[in-house]
Amino acid sequence: MKKLNLLIFLLLPLFCLAQSTLKGKVASGTKSLEWAEISILNKEGKIIDGTTTKEDGSFEINLKNGFYKIEINLLGFTTYEKEISLEKNTDLGIIILKENETKLVEVVVQSKKKTIEQKTDRVVYNLENNVTTTGGDALSAINTAPGVVVKNDIITILGKGTSRVMIDGRLIELTGEELNNFLKSISAADIKNIEIISNPPAKYEADGIGGLINIIMKKGVRDSWKNSTTVSYDQNKYGIYTLRDNFFYSKNKFRFSASVNGKTGYKNSTENLDMYFPDGLSTMRADTKIKNENFSGKLALDYDLSPRTSIGFQFMNDRNNPDFGSDIRIEKYNTQNELQHVTLNKSFTDKGSKNQTYNAHFITKLDSLNRKLSFDVDYFDYSSKFDRNFIANDYNPDMEFIDLNQAGRNISNQDIDNWSFKADMEHPFQSFNLSYGAKMSFTNSISDVVFYNTATGTPELDPSQSNRFKYTENNQAVYINGDKKINEKWNLQMGLRLENTQTNGLSEAMNQENVNNYLKLFPTFYASYKKNENNTFSLNYGKRINRPRFDLLNPFRVYINSNSYSEGNPFLKPSFSDNFELSHSYKDVLRTSVFVNAITNGYGIVFTSNPETNTQIVTRENYYKGLNYGVGETYSATFTDWWQSENTLYFLGSETKFIKDINATPSNSLQIDFTTNNTFVLGKNTKLQIDFNYSTPFKSGLYEIGYVSSFDIGFKQDLLNKTLQIAFLANDIFNTSYLKEFTSVVNGVKQVYSQNESNRFVRLSVIYNFGNKKINVKERNFGNQEERKRAN
Repeated sequence: MKKLNLLIFLLLPLFCLAQSTLKGKVASGTKSLEWAEISILNKEGKIIDGTTTKEDGSFEINLKNGFYKIEINLLGFTTYEKEISLEKNTDLGIIILKENETKLVEVVVQSKKKTIEQKTDRVVYNLENNVTTTGGDALSAINTAPGVVVKNDIITILGKGTSRVMIDGRLIELTGEELNNFLKSISAADIKNIEIISNPPAKYEADGIGGLINIIMKKGVRDSWKNSTTVSYDQNKYGIYTLRDNFFYSKNKFRFSASVNGKTGYKNSTENLDMYFPDGLSTMRADTKIKNENFSGKLALDYDLSPRTSIGFQFMNDRNNPDFGSDIRIEKYNTQNELQHVTLNKSFTDKGSKNQTYNAHFITKLDSLNRKLSFDVDYFDYSSKFDRNFIANDYNPDMEFIDLNQAGRNISNQDIDNWSFKADMEHPFQSFNLSYGAKMSFTNSISDVVFYNTATGTPELDPSQSNRFKYTENNQAVYINGDKKINEKWNLQMGLRLENTQTNGLSEAMNQENVNNYLKLFPTFYASYKKNENNTFSLNYGKRINRPRFDLLNPFRVYINSNSYSEGNPFLKPSFSDNFELSHSYKDVLRTSVFVNAITNGYGIVFTSNPETNTQIVTRENYYKGLNYGVGETYSATFTDWWQSENTLYFLGSETKFIKDINATPSNSLQIDFTTNNTFVLGKNTKLQIDFNYSTPFKSGLYEIGYVSSFDIGFKQDLLNKTLQIAFLANDIFNTSYLKEFTSVVNGVKQVYSQNESNRFVRLSVIYNFGNKKINVKERNFGNQEERKRAN
């Protein structure tokens, strides 16, 4: 009896861990299918094992006895699913996969996605339903995204501040005007969707108080080639011509894409500035003709080393030459509002910039459990030139010449290069998903500012207004992020990102060096609760940093005109924000968001004035801490089969406290922003779009800003089975979307500024698409699930 008990005790674990073999053969009719992907899922829907079929279509997997679900996937075939109870060796026999009735290319063209999709940590905006982006660029596409505003070279998420921009998850090392010029070189037709990530997970850089805008580019369809050519013409006061060509080719393991973009023409900009000095009003009126000249290109190569591993390379080049000439009239009045004298300032600026971006990446799927490892190496190089010649003459009220006010030549050059190295690991477990990684970034910036006095006719170097500024910034980061589906109702995600930063700024003329080192931890948290099929709630938190642009740290001045100059601040420090957001989604139709952002050590532009010289000085300071809060509503409606509407309404507020004496008083008020985008299907191949936006005047901290509104109409006609498209856009029809009544009071001097940069224009675009929907290939399909997702 003892021996029997011992035998049972020894064999019991073997029974508990008993394994059986599951096998079968995958075919299409009488033809065996190689490289079909076999996935085994447990009761919770997690992939726990898998394999791919052999040359004869057969597969075999050893599993513990139990209840499972088997999925079989192969590109071009419908997914096979079956639930099985495995108690002994089981042969599923021949499993027949059905070919998709609709070809993949047709699905890509004809499928209609929701314009806005809400996910746990981001909002996904699909452009395909928006007519006004046809023939446009990436910057204009971003401006149509829900809750995103582009104004005066700044991209912001409403109520949350300045955002950084990524392309396919890779951060663009540009900001401000340089970033906008780069985005204008990218065709909106190349964009699959735009992700608005107000509180980014730990995987992404912590830089950007306003979160991240991630542009996802189209990848094309496997085993095909296509070409798209776009010609467009914009008419404002002047005209702008644009030509774009995009090519994609894929066969077997190899994928290649290339694009070329060219733009030439002019646009007009008008500026108005009123400064109320103690001894009377000073006004400035500027009219500027800006050359809009751009040439850019992109190359991308990807190659599958195996069904699980791929490598790739990308190169982007962008060149801009926005030369401009300005005619500026400055009028000075006394306290009785009588004109005292006039200064006419005429200038021409030779301006240009170029940048190159290189990326090499390696992606490998380690096993059938979807563990994935990726490496990225990036190099970025940017250079710019700014060469302004100006002359200012003084006149009496009768416009009789008095004297030369000032004449000079202001030259400013900047060179930036950046290396970054990144490794990411996706590590799913049976009960939760884990991801972790590291990144190192090395940035060098050199700025030269040279000023020549040309009043005598012979340029004379002014050493007191010339400088060379060197700046380095190195950053090391590690992160870990985990997410878990607790049950059918609850999902949790948590992450930590640790960033260590070292900066060094050296002003050669001032013999001044500024060193700043800091180590910061950036936590993130997300929780979502699905109450029922109609209602989902989510809560998230994240800590962010906003690092100053390199040019803002250069202490020397660049003249805007004879009475105004801008200078940087080498002592500028980064600001930080804590971001909280609670949201609710009803039937994926109505989305409500309540958010609060607490900003510490905030920095920004300060427009100061010198009453003694009647001069405007544009500086940058860490001067405030604040609280931004708001409620946002997004409503998606399909009123009929031919009318789809996307609507957003935001109520925004702020509280600001100055932490530096800038001789000014903060003020805040409510801001209301409303947008409605309406698409009307007039026929099978015809669409009309009518968009409207209105933002009320508001006060925030140091500034008061006037209202902004825009009314746009777009029309698109598809011809020749959608190979030819003709689009028309009338943008900002009533010319009301420009910056107006931008007001501040510093040192007792009130300043009111407005700027209009040709936002009102009409555009005519013609797009021609052609290609081969299917290339003859060897009878082989890769089992890599990630690659199939990219193809779709």
